Amino acid sequence: MATMIVRHRVANFEHWKSVFDSLNETRKNEFNWLGTQVLRDEADPNLVTTINRVKDMASGKRYGGAQLLKDAMARAGVIGTPEVTLLRQL
Repeated sequence: MATMIVRHRVANFEHWKSVFDSLNETRKNEFNWLGTQVLRDEADPNLVTTINRVKDMASGKRYGGAQLLKDAMARAGVIGTPEVTLLRQL
């Protein structure tokens, strides 16, 4: 199993969350997603962190580079470049 932690700023959390949620089935079915936890910064609610569990590292990398994700991030109002950390479970 692998974990992908993503942190980024969004223009509007509620709008971002609706776009993010619309990809739930795609993440599960096409990218071997096992689950996601969404966190908001206490001081800045438009600073979002997701902790994503993925079946394997290759699937996480494939999702991270997918045009589908880039398009969704643009629609969702992601500001700037996300900070991404990939972790392998030992």
